[in-house]
Amino acid sequence: MGGTEFSAGAPAERTLACPELSGQVLLAVDTAIGTSVAVGIGGIITEVSSDNQRGHAEMIGELIERAFALSGADPRQVTGVIVGRGPGPFTGLRIGMAAAHAFAAGRGVPLLPLQGLEAVALAVLDHGAAAPDVRVVQDARRRELFVTAFSGLDWAGAPVRTREAHLVEQAAFEPGLYDVRPDRIPAARLVQLAARRLASGAAFDNPAALYLRSPDVKPAAAIKRVSA
Repeated sequence: MGGTEFSAGAPAERTLACPELSGQVLLAVDTAIGTSVAVGIGGIITEVSSDNQRGHAEMIGELIERAFALSGADPRQVTGVIVGRGPGPFTGLRIGMAAAHAFAAGRGVPLLPLQGLEAVALAVLDHGAAAPDVRVVQDARRRELFVTAFSGLDWAGAPVRTREAHLVEQAAFEPGLYDVRPDRIPAARLVQLAARRLASGAAFDNPAALYLRSPDVKPAAAIKRVSA
């Protein structure tokens, strides 16, 4: 299924109305798939993003500055920082998470963790997809796919996960009508989701990163002490 908010070639800069913001000034950062940043203020969300799957570290600061400039918000006004916690590859995901953590700590505001794939599902469901199951599909390499399923919206206006992210062999995967393969996470939708959770009092996610695979980094073995 195609999509204008999360597919390659989508506008790099856009705005989205969000009446739920209600006085909040929110920054969202996601580098799980591409790099996407959004600032929500005064009922309007401004998003700046890139489909580039590399160069997150070089782009993230630039995109944050651009989003603030376009939105007219001052970084000192931010009341919360939304961080996309994945699923995503180790290298890309940790860059966005580190940037979000640093900004929140520096400003002394709450960190608001969300799964980025919820933003993709929300974009599909908000466009009126009468789908029994929206599946977000990611390439997990090694001839495998990472699949997360959603169905409808809950009482707080968030997509309902009907099956958590899981690995499927490409050869065994059966495509569906409402499968989406995002090239980026729409950060504007992360702001929208966060605003709805704040308004409803719904809880945010666990702040731990969700990696497509365990990091290919192993702790160094302890040095054995040999007694004389």
